[in-house]
Amino acid sequence: MVRLLKHALALPGSVARAFPASALSSIEKAIQESEKRHGGEIRFAVEAALDPVSVLKKESARERAVEVFAELGVWDTEQNNGVLLYLLLADHDVEIVADRGFNGKVSAVEWEGVCRAMEAHLKAGEYAEAICEGIARIGELVGRHFPAGAQDRNELPDRPVHRR
Repeated sequence: MVRLLKHALALPGSVARAFPASALSSIEKAIQESEKRHGGEIRFAVEAALDPVSVLKKESARERAVEVFAELGVWDTEQNNGVLLYLLLADHDVEIVADRGFNGKVSAVEWEGVCRAMEAHLKAGEYAEAICEGIARIGELVGRHFPAGAQDRNELPDRPVHRR
């Protein structure tokens, strides 16, 4: 019931308050800079809340992140090396979904470490800083397994996706 209320009461504009245009621009630039140093693809998506039906079905932030990963086509890269950084504001939950190219290369503990590194910024309301920190750390992990090469091309948009 508490979770339903949090999601139902997520105010319109909460994403815009947490991520004004300047913050979204900084995040887009962080993705662009990161992708210059490795051959992977990073996307960032933020949502204020889940719809009531999803909350009643007990959909987790992780489940929603997997849906967004598919919706954005993050899986659609030549080397299967796309990574989604997802933030669900109502739950204060950060999720990382990595494509199958990372299987056996980057552990769940390493991805979780990226999320933990972002938490202090998030708790302080420093949303853009948290996401830029996460992007930098993701870039380090991606670069270990997919180093930059002359043939690299930008396969996915760098612009953050935000809803409500």
